[in-house]
Amino acid sequence: MAVSKELLEILVCPECRTPVKLTPDGQGLKCASCRRVYPIRDDIPVMLKDEAKLEAE
Repeated sequence: MAVSKELLEILVCPECRTPVKLTPDGQGLKCASCRRVYPIRDDIPVMLKDEAKLEAE
């Protein structure tokens, strides 16, 4: 079971408050503004700054 569409519509980056989008591989949520990728573990988004990884441009 993946992250629900309804949840994706309301989730925002905790760092900059920009809406996040599902990564192409479905393993994370990416913020377009600050380029942080938040992991998804057991179908639960982990929206913690310390857990995010910065993605290169």
